[in-house]
Amino acid sequence: MIKDIFGIVLKDRDYGESSKILDVFTKEFGIIGIISKGSKKLKSNLSGVSSKLTYGIFHIYYKKDKLSTLINVDVKNSFINIKTDIIKLSFSTYLLELTYQVVKQSGDNNEIFDLLINSLFKINENYDPLVITNILELKYLNYLGVTPVLDKCCNCGSVTNIITISPTSNGLVCKKCLTNEKIYNLKTIKYLRMYQYLDISKISKIDIDIKIKNEINEFLTEYYNCHTGIYLNTKKFLDELKKLDLYN
Repeated sequence: MIKDIFGIVLKDRDYGESSKILDVFTKEFGIIGIISKGSKKLKSNLSGVSSKLTYGIFHIYYKKDKLSTLINVDVKNSFINIKTDIIKLSFSTYLLELTYQVVKQSGDNNEIFDLLINSLFKINENYDPLVITNILELKYLNYLGVTPVLDKCCNCGSVTNIITISPTSNGLVCKKCLTNEKIYNLKTIKYLRMYQYLDISKISKIDIDIKIKNEINEFLTEYYNCHTGIYLNTKKFLDELKKLDLYN
């Protein structure tokens, strides 16, 4: 059965001497495996569309619960700014891998698909990739069932005297419940709460102090380590780039 499906390639891997298998994320079917026959050959018309970040309408011979076969792709956005910038590409590759894990664990397709695509659009439009990544990371926690408590103290439920946020304690901490938690800047808490409800597609300006950005990223990194069980090499690579001061 021939189908035309909107999707984006999250992963690609070699198959035999000349072909590839693509893990394509779609709204309609979730993540499906597609074989791209002969795509490793330079003269193949599939060579340019058989790699990560290919986004568009995939024309395929669809086989449910089996490998479908790629016919062609009508590319809707080539993400050229991402593909020609090592920092943007590194963040985007991490988001593809993170999305793969989130979809596999949550089973949700439609909302996650839109969140990913809108995030990639913004990174391609030269919005701060760290901020966009952190916004998406925070939103994905909802689909993983481990959203941090950002409207009251996660220990006693108080909405007053909030003094910090704790990745190990699952959210905000008030003065009465404070033990040995790190004290985060109140602006970090403010932005995290804003990120939770922000529509990524409507972002038109990003202006956040570098110290606050770094605190938000630090919190989310620790939170993922504590609550999700997701550990990705692409995230480690981003951390290495950070140590080299290659992005802020």
